[in-house]
Amino acid sequence: MSTADIDLEAEYNNRARVPEHPEIFERWRRAAEDFRNRMAADGRAALAIPYGNTPRQAIDLFAAKPEAGRLAVFIHGGYWRSLEPQMFSHLAGGLLPSGISVAFIGYDLCPRVPVPGIVAQIGQACAVLWRRFARPMFVYGHSAGGHLAACALATDWRALGLPERAVPAATAISGVFDLTPLVGLSMNADLRLDPLEARRVSPLFWPAPKDRSLDLIVGADESREFLRQSREISEAWGRAGVRTRYEEAPGNHFTVLDAFGDPQSEASRRLARLIDTALG
Repeated sequence: MSTADIDLEAEYNNRARVPEHPEIFERWRRAAEDFRNRMAADGRAALAIPYGNTPRQAIDLFAAKPEAGRLAVFIHGGYWRSLEPQMFSHLAGGLLPSGISVAFIGYDLCPRVPVPGIVAQIGQACAVLWRRFARPMFVYGHSAGGHLAACALATDWRALGLPERAVPAATAISGVFDLTPLVGLSMNADLRLDPLEARRVSPLFWPAPKDRSLDLIVGADESREFLRQSREISEAWGRAGVRTRYEEAPGNHFTVLDAFGDPQSEASRRLARLIDTALG
């Protein structure tokens, strides 16, 4: 079935597809606030570390104890135009018991900045983390953050003064990797993408980051387009020499993320194994 035969507005409107999303968001906010308070009380939270000139260009860092020298970086979603990293702090709880510290990157939103500007901000944030820790990073993200995680994996880090393999592996959860279907949607009033720019910021069309790893995870209850997006980049980059894996996990676009905050879940255990393999 071609995209011409699909109601793309409905396929990409995750909030309409999950009418209970306000309750899910509020649950996340409460869990994240409680987590930040506990970590701050324990002296293991460094909040709002600046990497740019605006309040949203900041990093929250949660330190593992004991710390095993491994760093994961989470990028939130919201279609590049909403939400904030503080809403997801509790997800660090899925990795901290494995000795993996977790950083949460904030970024400016559309339409204040364009999507390419957000991609550049993620690069700037990772460069700040490299200068602070001098260690490779594992990047993972959800929804628009999945897109940004794939972009980070395929970034030419040498151009930013970092080692070529500053980001050797990533996991993209329910990401969008081909932005061209979004051009005709109502959200593009904020994204302001034309067909050429949409293709330019789509990692599906970037040179594949050979000899690196990308896990693609998408909720089994998500739309056909979201399933297609993850499956397509998994297949395309896999053929080009990237170690890819595609999984349809339990949940919808939002609840698929819940398992990553539970250190006992298979999702968190696999993430920890990927990080161990990629970062040593």
